[in-house]
Amino acid sequence: MHRRHLFHALARTAALVGTLALATAAHALNISFQPVAPNVYAYVGDTEGRTYENEALNANIGLVVTPAGAVLIDPGATYRTGATIAAAAQQVSNQPIKWVINTGGQDHRWLGNGYFKAQGADIIAHANAQADMQARGPEHLRANAPVLKDKQDGTVPVYATRWLQGPDNTLELGGVKLQFIHRNGGHTPGDMLVYLPATGVVFTGDVVYTDRILGLHPVSKTKTWVASFEALEALQPKVVVPGHGRVTTLAQAQRDTGNLLRALRAHMGKAVEAGTDIGTAVKTFDATPFKHLQHVDVWLPQLANLTYLEMEQE
Repeated sequence: MHRRHLFHALARTAALVGTLALATAAHALNISFQPVAPNVYAYVGDTEGRTYENEALNANIGLVVTPAGAVLIDPGATYRTGATIAAAAQQVSNQPIKWVINTGGQDHRWLGNGYFKAQGADIIAHANAQADMQARGPEHLRANAPVLKDKQDGTVPVYATRWLQGPDNTLELGGVKLQFIHRNGGHTPGDMLVYLPATGVVFTGDVVYTDRILGLHPVSKTKTWVASFEALEALQPKVVVPGHGRVTTLAQAQRDTGNLLRALRAHMGKAVEAGTDIGTAVKTFDATPFKHLQHVDVWLPQLANLTYLEMEQE
């Protein structure tokens, strides 16, 4: 009898351990880089909000493998996520990550820098991102703390080791050219495109949202965002890796982001010029072409409101 009870107790313990292991696995962030061109990869993140499960990596990141090392496009929002990203990169190539690019000032574009700097990587961002990162880094950490809890442990703002200046820069690693294109941001002041002329792939950061509606913040400027989008159009890329949503084409990027930005500015500009009140201007914006976008009903009125206020100041 004693042995039978002991056997059942051990079986229950094993079942509990198995259940806990499954629960842990279910809460683990699974990152897998998928090829979009030779030696160029992307991870498409969650299009929902920040959660404990997605570790605030509700965005896309990229990886470029060269003979002299790998280039990571955006390091996630935490030190822990950085380690997960590095492990995923090793599944693609044994090349160490030499460069980490921050495409903007949103949390998942740079707060994972600490892990990679500790590994000796060079961190590259545009100089116009610096003040925004310094101002909002602590704010991002405070906002994410109740969601990420222990998964944010060890994360502190770590800034670029190399700040790019001016509108256009070209760097080369292992014979692979990367063009950095900055038009004073948009979603955040430091937004920039990363273009690979050899393959025609562009990583847009938060200049492009597909599938879901774009986001505006107090630091966002639709005027410069349109300028950034025009720079994207001038590239005529073969493959667009957006900041959010599926890897896509320029035409889809225009449909989901460019057309929305231009429509908002055209409508709100006319409303401001005519002296139309903000409530009426927001209600009369034609959302029909954008109804396919995720979260449109919740976010579009706020986008319209912020665009009106921005254009009042122009």
